[in-house]
Amino acid sequence: MDDKRQQFPKAPTGIVGLDEITGGGLPRGRPTLVCGGAGCGKTLLAMEFLVRGATQFNEPGVFLSFEESAKDLTQNVLSLGFDLDDLVARRQLVIDHVYIERSEIEETGEFDLEGLFVRLGYAIDSIGARRVAIDTVEAIFAGMPNPHILRAELRRLFRWLKTKGVTAVITGERGTATLTREGLEEYISDCVIVLDHRIHEQLSVRVLRIVKYRGSTHGTNEYPFLIGADGFSVIPITSVGLQHAISSERFSTGLPQLDAMLGGAGFYRGSAILLSGRAGTGKSSIAAHFVAAACKRGEHVLYFAFEESPDQIVRNMRSIGIDLQPWVQEGLLHYQAHRPSYFGLEMHLFTSLTAEGSEFERANAGISSLIDTWLLLDSVQRGSERRRELYVLKSRGMAHSSQVREFRLTDHGLELCDDGSAPAP
Repeated sequence: MDDKRQQFPKAPTGIVGLDEITGGGLPRGRPTLVCGGAGCGKTLLAMEFLVRGATQFNEPGVFLSFEESAKDLTQNVLSLGFDLDDLVARRQLVIDHVYIERSEIEETGEFDLEGLFVRLGYAIDSIGARRVAIDTVEAIFAGMPNPHILRAELRRLFRWLKTKGVTAVITGERGTATLTREGLEEYISDCVIVLDHRIHEQLSVRVLRIVKYRGSTHGTNEYPFLIGADGFSVIPITSVGLQHAISSERFSTGLPQLDAMLGGAGFYRGSAILLSGRAGTGKSSIAAHFVAAACKRGEHVLYFAFEESPDQIVRNMRSIGIDLQPWVQEGLLHYQAHRPSYFGLEMHLFTSLTAEGSEFERANAGISSLIDTWLLLDSVQRGSERRRELYVLKSRGMAHSSQVREFRLTDHGLELCDDGSAPAP
């Protein structure tokens, strides 16, 4: 008996992350419904699906718009690097704007979509389109009070798209108790994607969820996504596989005494390292040692800062004998400094870790599986002084110290202490 399974035909979207959670793209030759509220990115996802199809997979597309004109659409996506005029000129894209004014609609006789089929069919045939986007489906039925005809024509539209053999993305507005206003589109679509733009603790976050996908397995979680300078990007955090290659190479932390605590050779290359602790325990200072050591090895470092400006970091690290400015000038150290609230929550995979004691370890046990080496810093009061301490909470694949070591920040860097007293030699 042949154990091979037939591959479900899919049309890759070319959108970062989306093809991963859909198992290769949207159902080829079938309609996909993308629904959500205003401003969540429906139109952009539909347009990028066509642009990527034309530029990456040689599949021309037709964008049928009921809301924005071709001129407005072209201007809106130009900042993302999508040149729609060029695609139109090369017969890779057709943009057809159908103007509908609800106040001018008067129903006479039986309503049907025959005229739309003729118009859309001509656009598809004119360039041999393989992909179609319709934005939005509600506009087609604006002002039509007969729900029975409306539902019948909706089914007819989806069947017609299938008979044309095009891979279609149809956008729809979110309903109150249903995914869409009419509550039917999600049942007759082969794939349904829901976009949401919500506010969490006064910060915006966009998430994507695949509600259904006929004939295919798919990611079922909510996935954060970005709308950035390069378009749509989905961040499939919970669907990342575990087949990545690893390295056995070790490299120094920049602190010989800390290297000794990590089996004498430092970290594994490619590992995820977490420095956590309450404010003032020395996290940034230890990180600066890591940065300086990497730059000394001639490696490029990308430094994301969410609390201090690059000049502040350089100035503050000079107080402990670490001058990072020469590495900036040599082009080895690159800063990206932004306030955390500048971006939505989907931009930040980790939040600041400031809890105390055993509650800290319990509260952050959820991210432990993502971390290869976890250094925990603390500040404890002994007599009339507060002293900084460090210990290795975990470090995969290597023998490591179980000691809690006191350390000091001096004018020539961080020094670990022996027996909680004098700096080690």
